[in-house]
Amino acid sequence: MNYYALPIADLIEQFSKLPGIGRKTAQRLAFYILEMDKSDSDRLANAIIIAKEKIKLCSICCDLTDDDPCYLCRDEHRDKSMICVVENAKDKIAMERSREYKGQYHILHGVISPMDNIGPGEIKVKELLNRLDDDTVKEVILATNPTVEGEATALYLSKLIKPLGVKVTRIAHGIPVGGDLEFFDEVTLAKAMDNRREM
Repeated sequence: MNYYALPIADLIEQFSKLPGIGRKTAQRLAFYILEMDKSDSDRLANAIIIAKEKIKLCSICCDLTDDDPCYLCRDEHRDKSMICVVENAKDKIAMERSREYKGQYHILHGVISPMDNIGPGEIKVKELLNRLDDDTVKEVILATNPTVEGEATALYLSKLIKPLGVKVTRIAHGIPVGGDLEFFDEVTLAKAMDNRREM
């Protein structure tokens, strides 16, 4: 039995499709929107429509952008000899927040995951290889997440790129700053040991 008017039930249903949003949160969001001023709800709806219409993939790095090429690919101060490969646009933003990396990026839009029927053809591998056609890029930094799929994707890309004469590196994994050893799993500790360096 449905306790809501059809438009409310549909709004709840649409919110519950978002990642991390359960049924109760979807209900709260739906009722919050219904209590908003019409001008605010119109702005929200319009922002979604405009984002869907105007956001596209950068023709160089495959990042989400409203201007092609994106602002980072146009930036003449970025080091064009390095490409940092990340899984998604959120990972690129995380790397940028560190303010340490000054090269270019490539967004894969996923990882290889046979269990989910995602192969190399479903992510932006071909576009990455096309960027390595000339001698501009000297190093590709694989910054996929340290998951089974992320590691498999990094290994796959490494095997494709190394024969092209481009240096391939992997970001280090291990103990975060401020972490306590007693709280980390064996895999994290093993990675930290593997990635140790001389002081």
